[in-house]
Amino acid sequence: MPSWKLVMASGAVLAAGVFGMVAVAYANTPVPTVPKADVNDRESIIYYRDGKTEIARIGTKRVPVTIDKIPEHVQDAVIAAENRSFREDGGIDFSGMARSVWSTVSGTQVQGASTITQQYVRNYYEGISKDVSIQRKVKEIFVAVKVSRELDKSEILTRYLNTIYFGDGAYGIQAAATTFFGKNVWQLTVPEAAYLAGRIQNPSRFDALEKAKNFAATKERYGYVLGGMATMNSAAYGKYTSAPFEELKFKKSKSKEIYRGLRGYMLNIVLRELESRHITEEELETEGLKVVTTFDRDMMLAAKKVVNAKTKGLDPTIHATVASVDPKNGRVLAFYSGDDFIESSVNRAFDTTKQAASAFKPYVLAAWLEAGHSLNSYVDGKSPIKMPGTTPIQNSGNQSFGAIDMVRAMASSVNTVFVQMGDVVTLEEVAKVAKAAGVGEQAKINPSYRGMNGVDYAVEEQKYQVTIGSASVTAVEQAAGYSIFANEGKHVPWHTVKEVKQIKDGLVLLPELRPERQVISPDSAADATVAMQAVVKTGTGTAANLGTRPVAGKTGTNNGYKDAWFVGYTPQLVTAVGMSKDVPYTPDGKRRVKVDKYGLPKNDKAEVIWKEEEMPAFIGGGGTPTQIWHDYMAIVTAKDEVVQFPPKAGVGIPKNLATPKPSPSPTPRDPFGDDTENPTFEWPDDEGDDNGGGGEPQDCLPWDGSCDNRDGGGVGEGTEGDVGNSRGTAVTPTLTPTPTPAPTPSGRRP
Repeated sequence: MPSWKLVMASGAVLAAGVFGMVAVAYANTPVPTVPKADVNDRESIIYYRDGKTEIARIGTKRVPVTIDKIPEHVQDAVIAAENRSFREDGGIDFSGMARSVWSTVSGTQVQGASTITQQYVRNYYEGISKDVSIQRKVKEIFVAVKVSRELDKSEILTRYLNTIYFGDGAYGIQAAATTFFGKNVWQLTVPEAAYLAGRIQNPSRFDALEKAKNFAATKERYGYVLGGMATMNSAAYGKYTSAPFEELKFKKSKSKEIYRGLRGYMLNIVLRELESRHITEEELETEGLKVVTTFDRDMMLAAKKVVNAKTKGLDPTIHATVASVDPKNGRVLAFYSGDDFIESSVNRAFDTTKQAASAFKPYVLAAWLEAGHSLNSYVDGKSPIKMPGTTPIQNSGNQSFGAIDMVRAMASSVNTVFVQMGDVVTLEEVAKVAKAAGVGEQAKINPSYRGMNGVDYAVEEQKYQVTIGSASVTAVEQAAGYSIFANEGKHVPWHTVKEVKQIKDGLVLLPELRPERQVISPDSAADATVAMQAVVKTGTGTAANLGTRPVAGKTGTNNGYKDAWFVGYTPQLVTAVGMSKDVPYTPDGKRRVKVDKYGLPKNDKAEVIWKEEEMPAFIGGGGTPTQIWHDYMAIVTAKDEVVQFPPKAGVGIPKNLATPKPSPSPTPRDPFGDDTENPTFEWPDDEGDDNGGGGEPQDCLPWDGSCDNRDGGGVGEGTEGDVGNSRGTAVTPTLTPTPTPAPTPSGRRP
């Protein structure tokens, strides 16, 4: 037999064998008869950290409708979007399957090719998983073919349209029509039907984009569906191909009551974290999951209570933010972003980036200690100081301190000392420590930072100003960052989810993620804590003193009281408190817009730009933020065992940058000496008082460097002189967009 005939014969035998195996597999694949339990939805439950106290239940019931209630143009829109051969095919799309098989064989993602019948089978019947595998795809195809033979097209389409997810909690076409357009399915227009059909492709993604006011993706999909409808039936739908997306009249978005109050902020960040770990809101709506968060209910309520008490009577555009992290494991135990997520939907503790101000200085000290230099080093606290690439930097009030050691430099927040320390260890090493502690990551999502970490951006743009706090951070980043000092130099990334299980069988789907990294040595952490204890004992943060309970921390106030911080910790808990004033203006930036009690425009449709403005002087870092920290921590640590910090390690060797070498007893008397030597002396509390004289705050304070340099001559113009007005000062967008599946009120996002 000729070789070519032999090859053909072998091929025929092989094909027959493969066909036979497929036929056997097809014959042995039964059509499921039991609908999935989640066809009727299984709600998920979100718990506080005890795993018993509920935060919320998430789950939406479908509203089934019969096919006669679904207009033909609505049916056609879905068919045009998902499966244009639906009315003729046998439940599968061979050309799409070919693409899918090729992508699988070539090692790329198993993808696409799902017809309406396949999607219906996957979502409706028990026993058809959603695993990304060849075996699942083959089984799904076999079942789809059989179902297509057993059920007529109208029945398949009806079941499909009553089960498919459209986004924003809407399952089924009737729920979608009500949710997005406030009408019944039989009242939908052709363009409205096209919009809803387009959403089926990726509803959770479209939700997130639209809530961030980005409609580009849904608009593109809308056009695709209208084009497909015109291709299917030009006479009926051709005139709609140019129907403007902008003329769609959506139902005014109203956040679900589930997001009312503090609960909304918790759900907002938890849902985002779950999304990042590949559990979507759609799965929460349908899969019956138990989500245990890291939040402590009593601590959450305490934060709200204290903030409201301390900010009562202030301008509503002044906001306070709180974040508490367990330094041992990175769990966010509590936070405060606002009173009501529905009314004020920016999750400030996680999303709002502000300049760290002097609260960044501990990272400089950490880099100094890691470089082998000790707390007993002396640096000249002269003011001002000029460094390459940075405008002159001065201390508060342009005061010079002479030779000063690291502990006193931290306690009195001497800017020029930390600038020189940064110069010795290099700005890159300072940034390395801060970034390893998780600082500056949120800034990456803001276009102003060009995708850079906030610390890297500050090093590149402001050079030495980074040492005194020009980097932009969030409250939770600061709390998690300071954990390296409370946790023997180790850092665990902050997180809000402890565990996710299936309710029906207890199967753990997501365990807690808590990778640990040694950022600095335990000795460096101990010595840095000694310096920060001095801040609380005799320095700018005395208002944080908790009596017998040891406390360490750092105040921070930037230029003109625009950002104010206190970040402090006990051995068991780290808490950051930040305050700022964010004011809405008309688009030309000339006129303030009237605000409601949440500091948001009264006209929620108003177009505004946001400006950060000066707060009253008493809100400096050592003032209101430290008081909030104290009152809150006094409540939440009341039952904690009183544990001492590790003793001073005395790491490193002295590196003296002061000339001449300081004597043990500098004369004249150091005004920042032990308060037992000078009981009448009062430390400047980050200049967070009322000018020191009890009168009305002045526009230009006596110790404010801007009194001497009104043209914005550089750093050192504010309370601690952390950040100046000069060219190169950090761009600090007051409020960043919140990419989240949670609902947000239209036009009210600062």
